[in-house]
Amino acid sequence: MARHQFDKSSKWLIHKHGNGILFLGGIRGVRSWRPLQAELVQPRRLPDGLLEVYFHGRQSPDYFLLEVATYPEKRILDQALDDLTLAYHQLKVLPELLTVILKPVGGLRVRGKHELLSRLQWSALSCEWKVVELWKLAAEELLAAGDVGIVPWIPLTNFPGPPEPILEQCRHRIDKHALPQERDNLLVVSQILAQLRYNDPKLLAILGGKRVMIESPLIQEIVAESKQEDILEVLQARFEAVPDNIIERLRAVRSEKKLLALIKLAVRCSNLDAFRKKLLS
Repeated sequence: MARHQFDKSSKWLIHKHGNGILFLGGIRGVRSWRPLQAELVQPRRLPDGLLEVYFHGRQSPDYFLLEVATYPEKRILDQALDDLTLAYHQLKVLPELLTVILKPVGGLRVRGKHELLSRLQWSALSCEWKVVELWKLAAEELLAAGDVGIVPWIPLTNFPGPPEPILEQCRHRIDKHALPQERDNLLVVSQILAQLRYNDPKLLAILGGKRVMIESPLIQEIVAESKQEDILEVLQARFEAVPDNIIERLRAVRSEKKLLALIKLAVRCSNLDAFRKKLLS
């Protein structure tokens, strides 16, 4: 669930505030942008985000692939090569790629270069891309940008002194500048990211604490998706293949009460038809 929260939070930020992530990578002068469906790349081999970006003074768009990694990992290298080659195959232009790494672990670094050689070394594939280590960015610079979509990243950046003043500034910015329909989700995402650095309920309470976590539509969606995955795992363990129409209908269920009933049904139903009948009722 924790990893799912991080993944879901970063994807929400990309979809709603992708320009803020571009700012983390040093991009300025954006006239407009929009998220594209990740399926443009390839189903089941998706980047965290794909943005179509228009800059001032340019009529044609640029494309940005975005990846958010919790820690530096070797798999990021293969992921970058996959993202770029798959996107080029689909878009017929080479997009920019930005990987944002949230927290350091040990001495491993991701330097934004990767080369893959064939066995006889006749062939080679190589790529370079932008890597941002969030803990090296200055909180003061990001706060000065005045973009509320950047705020959730700030607790993981570099700042002097204790965390309370920074977290209080983050809360103030969200309360003052967030759209009403996004306020709770921005507070929740800020908490989820801050948990990577601080495991102190008193600090997290500055960003809304348990109340805002319980009431947030994003958290409700995350909880529902987690229960959906549990149900699918049970059905796959019992009946192997689960038809697409059952999966699609299950993904639409958001009621916690119904999902709990479906978990119990998945364990004891005699066949998939019985589960389908209850699912459709």
